[in-house]
Amino acid sequence: MAGSIACSEADANMTESLSLDAAETWITTVNGRLYAKRWGGTADGAVLPPIVLLHDSLGCVELWRDFPQRLAQATGRAVIAYDRLGFGQSDPHRGPIGADFIRQEAHTGFSALIDQLGVERFIAFGHSVGGGMAVSIAAAYPDRCVGLITESAQAFVEAQTREGIRTAQAQFAEPGQMSRLERYHGDKAHWVLDAWVSTWLSPAFADWCLDEELLGVRCPVLAMHGTEDEYGSTAQPERIVTLAGAPARLALLQRCGHVPHREQEATVLDAVRAFVTASH
Repeated sequence: MAGSIACSEADANMTESLSLDAAETWITTVNGRLYAKRWGGTADGAVLPPIVLLHDSLGCVELWRDFPQRLAQATGRAVIAYDRLGFGQSDPHRGPIGADFIRQEAHTGFSALIDQLGVERFIAFGHSVGGGMAVSIAAAYPDRCVGLITESAQAFVEAQTREGIRTAQAQFAEPGQMSRLERYHGDKAHWVLDAWVSTWLSPAFADWCLDEELLGVRCPVLAMHGTEDEYGSTAQPERIVTLAGAPARLALLQRCGHVPHREQEATVLDAVRAFVTASH
């Protein structure tokens, strides 16, 4: 959700570049090109399945900041992140997104990414709405997804989520605030904001949930969530671990908001390292 913009900007000048080399590439889809970046290891995960990051509703590769490098170093795995269509450096998205956009990402952008990079097996790691996409991906590729990690993910629509979005919408309406989005999305910024707000506040989206996808998950699950998350209560990760069709662990981060990988990076890295070491 919107928290990644504010958090990333707050510490942008406090993080030093890491020495781990990163490789950029472009993914071709029928609707346009997607920008992708890889840190460490090999793209096809020849030794260990790579971790694929899925960004939040206002996010992109650049907004992950140094986290992918640190994640690659902590786990010894390749880490791959990409901008969904309409976000960051990827091509514009033509028109509105559908109410099933979370489920569809598994069969569109993500499918093109793993096919063109030759990724056979992977760990899906999603933040916020990207966590919902990671769940859908795990269910869609049960023989290829060997681990599922959600961070601040929404598993259903609750009043707290909608209220947080309305608050952010009002903040972005203030003079000069859209420049924060334009810094990362360029002239696509207004589409990015509208896609988030219009979809989640739509009456047609009110009954959305991940129940069916969660029941189809067959790999180990780690669900991380801050107790002070402004976009979702702890009922969100609790539903994830309860309904997941595989062993699942709940990790509640005390005094943490919507962006744990920024607010409590060391804790997140430790939890992910322990998860992938024990499970894979």
